[in-house]
Amino acid sequence: MIVAIDGPAAAGKSSLSRALAERIGVGYLDTGAMYRAVTWLGLERGVDLDDGVALGELAREHPSGLVDAGDGLTVEIAGHDVTNAIRAVEVTAEVSRVSAHPEVRRAVVDAQKKILSFGDWVADGRDIGTVVAPDADVKVFLTARLEIRAERRQKELAAAGGGMSHQEVVDDLRRRDHIDSTREIDPLTKAADAIELDTSDLTPLQVVQRLVELTERAHGG
Repeated sequence: MIVAIDGPAAAGKSSLSRALAERIGVGYLDTGAMYRAVTWLGLERGVDLDDGVALGELAREHPSGLVDAGDGLTVEIAGHDVTNAIRAVEVTAEVSRVSAHPEVRRAVVDAQKKILSFGDWVADGRDIGTVVAPDADVKVFLTARLEIRAERRQKELAAAGGGMSHQEVVDDLRRRDHIDSTREIDPLTKAADAIELDTSDLTPLQVVQRLVELTERAHGG
């Protein structure tokens, strides 16, 4: 069984998808962390972030490893534990730019498809239901109003020790939304058969319960 959860930045995909996976007892694949890991490695090695060929080679040579240890997802790339580093402001600011390169997307999508080919998963990202797992059993498109997403992202950044004003966060989300939805390869878009769920006025518990219901319904539960 594959549950595909897509949506724009700061819609709550990662935390909600992980909670859903725990509730229904399947694996969780944070595909965004894989793009973040490539971005981190590119920054760490001084690769030109406009050089899609070089970044694509980097992604193929150093596929990111995701290990769910039960108390959190550990992200590794090129021998480094980058679990916390990939949430840094500088990585967040560049990940949409890096993930827009066709060469990077091909490398990471290939790795994602390989992971999802075995077992049961909840996977979240921008193109899971349209590209990575178009035959997913359940497809959900999570969204929220821009102001709500900005508030959530600002809290995340503050918890990670980063500082951005509310307006800076709003502007950054608008920029990322534009890049994600207009990129040439695998743009952010709602799959035709996906169920759209606006989380703006829902608590995380309410959203997870709704996702559980959708999953159970797909399997006749």
